[in-house]
Amino acid sequence: MRHNRDIKRFSRTRGHLRCMMANMTNDLLKHGRIKTTTAKAKELRRYTERMITLGKAGDLASRRRAMAFLRSKTNVTRLFVDIAPLFKDRQGGYTRMLKIGFRNGDCAPMSIIELTEEVAQPEQASAE
Repeated sequence: MRHNRDIKRFSRTRGHLRCMMANMTNDLLKHGRIKTTTAKAKELRRYTERMITLGKAGDLASRRRAMAFLRSKTNVTRLFVDIAPLFKDRQGGYTRMLKIGFRNGDCAPMSIIELTEEVAQPEQASAE
């Protein structure tokens, strides 16, 4: 029985679920918005909001906790330098979900999850 279990596992092991959420959080912090199923987006909100809260704290312990979860030095730096200062006056609610319909094939409900504040995208070097 699942008494008092509030986390969805999506039929994955704990390690696979943690890695999947870390990868999705990395993508959301990198691109500002991603498209995924509604259930995964709802679960992703929890992880992303915790990472942004760590970024708002800004101390070394928070940076190490974020690095342990995200495992991407560039995304952790982007989180602490670019993203967290945008939310310094906000007490939560850093992400929004927009439902966009159903996926062709299995009819899974799809959503776009994005950060509520616009973050400037880093310039990509053009290959000219």
